[in-house]
Amino acid sequence: MKRFFTFGHCCRHLLAMLAWLMLALLAPTAAWAHKPSDSYLTVRAAQGTSTLSIRWDIALRDLDYVLQLDRDGNGDLSWGEVRQREADITKLAASRLTFTAAGTACALANASPMMLDKHSDGTYAVLSLSAQCASLEAPLRAGYSMLFDVDPSHRGLVQWVAPGVDTAQALVFGAESAEQVLALQPGGVWQTLKQYIKDGVWHIWIGYDHILFLLALLLPAVLLRKNGQWEPAPTLRGAFIEVVKVVTAFTVAHSITLTLASLQIISLPSRLVESVIAASVVLAALNNLRGTIEGRRWAMAFVFGLIHGFGFASVLADLGLPQNALILALVGFNVGVEMGQLSIVAVFLPLAFWLRRTRFYRVGVLTGGSLLVALLASWWLAQRMFDL
Repeated sequence: MKRFFTFGHCCRHLLAMLAWLMLALLAPTAAWAHKPSDSYLTVRAAQGTSTLSIRWDIALRDLDYVLQLDRDGNGDLSWGEVRQREADITKLAASRLTFTAAGTACALANASPMMLDKHSDGTYAVLSLSAQCASLEAPLRAGYSMLFDVDPSHRGLVQWVAPGVDTAQALVFGAESAEQVLALQPGGVWQTLKQYIKDGVWHIWIGYDHILFLLALLLPAVLLRKNGQWEPAPTLRGAFIEVVKVVTAFTVAHSITLTLASLQIISLPSRLVESVIAASVVLAALNNLRGTIEGRRWAMAFVFGLIHGFGFASVLADLGLPQNALILALVGFNVGVEMGQLSIVAVFLPLAFWLRRTRFYRVGVLTGGSLLVALLASWWLAQRMFDL
């Protein structure tokens, strides 16, 4: 009885995990899969002044969700529709961003007309603001609350350039870190490394297409293909070696292209990259139904991992790489991605190995899950190929 309860309890946990993942994947933000709701701020303070110069890039899709910019309801925002609501957009932004210096709030004002700019995941409104502070001789405090009331996963990614300092400090505002100190001196090597490690972990965890590609390759790792049928792997050691081969191949491949793209040695069109990433998820999932490349999944992981690296590079570019700490940021981000991957594997492998002998795993998880993943990734592919 105890064994039955444990098995049922474990199955319920696995089903809950799969259900949560699928619900997250079907959310609107999953259309560009590894690009969640972010905004980008660059805050500069010139030496000898008490004024902050602010550039703030906010996704039009986020502004439309809050302010209903698409008045004709055709699903396509025109420059005219956006420009007509410039005052509302600026008012919203000013109410969600605060700076405090020497215990006094800085006065926020519009510095120049709003513009539009393209990011890897769509069009953004660009606000140019200024903040007049009483003094910049003491550390500033910044408060950020854009979209947290409607999307707790939203983040504000900040590059802060202090007076007389060339090094940009990277900060991330989230619902749990909505107020932070803007230090007048750089935090050093460790702070930069730690920040980009955190960014790497976060972006693999919300990079749904990357996660599904990896999971699609790992699902059969606890099974063996014999006479056209899936059978349980005899030992955990064998399953572990298969997982190591897949994860290592994927890691090496995306590290190569992430580095080359971030250093601007190689560049590919974002639409092409995103389409091939979606196609890789489809192929990896469909392969689980036939076992066509059984024993060589590491090769698929490496080939498509090269393309996934360009996807990671677009995320890293939007974060704003500090040019004087470029290699450090690259290393930190890549380490964070690997830490995020390993945490997923650490949860997946023991549970999958324990369930590998059950029909629930072979039919429900491997076959059913692979079909769902293939369908979802096919929709992503159509969206990206035809710019829907």
